[in-house]
Amino acid sequence: MFKVTKRAATRILQAADYGKMTGLALRLAPTCQEDGSFEYNKMGFDTIKDDDIHIHCEGVDIVFESRYKDLLEGAEMDFVEIEKGNFTYIFLNPNEAHYIPPKKD
Repeated sequence: MFKVTKRAATRILQAADYGKMTGLALRLAPTCQEDGSFEYNKMGFDTIKDDDIHIHCEGVDIVFESRYKDLLEGAEMDFVEIEKGNFTYIFLNPNEAHYIPPKKD
């Protein structure tokens, strides 16, 4: 199932607090591009609906519509520093056509 790292969870909770969205879930709505890569730019805080897939991970509620289940199965959301001072959410998703697993140390 979908996972959230501790770093991502911390940042999600901070963003919810800052935006006065505490208590709401983070909704994901990925889209598959023609080349098989996924876009994750459709995410925001929302209420949990009865027909949502709901995951509680690292203290964060994540929700998405059932039509996204196959796209998010086995994926992990993290919050990392891409360049010095430039932090962003990333998704490690084995369902993407060009996915390359991270190297283990």
